[in-house]
Amino acid sequence: MHSFDRPRERSAPRHYLATTRSGEEIRGEIVGLTLVLAVKENCRGCQDVLESPLDAFGKVNTLVVAAQWSSEPWWSTSQHPLIVSASLLRDLDVRWPPMYVLVDPVTQRVVSEGVVFGPAQVREEIAAYLV
Repeated sequence: MHSFDRPRERSAPRHYLATTRSGEEIRGEIVGLTLVLAVKENCRGCQDVLESPLDAFGKVNTLVVAAQWSSEPWWSTSQHPLIVSASLLRDLDVRWPPMYVLVDPVTQRVVSEGVVFGPAQVREEIAAYLV
């Protein structure tokens, strides 16, 4: 099952502003092939992502992003880097989480995207880019 036939052509930002779990404001940089997972509250696929081990998506930098914080218990126990950045989601043109985008920082382009149903499905969809 693939969530999209092919990604929509668009650029990706190199830098972003975000807030960490501890409330610290950060300026991040997308370096290396990066999987950005957009999550939201009340989402089973999002819960599966946040509860997955760090290597669930293969050898790829992984960044979990939400537009706002949630009080869901699995948000606070996730091993994945979790940030809030509505501006990053907007810059990546992610309108309806749960969604993933795979960013190539060399070309500063989104090279793959799809709906998040769970870690195994996302890993399968991005596998060709991880070689």
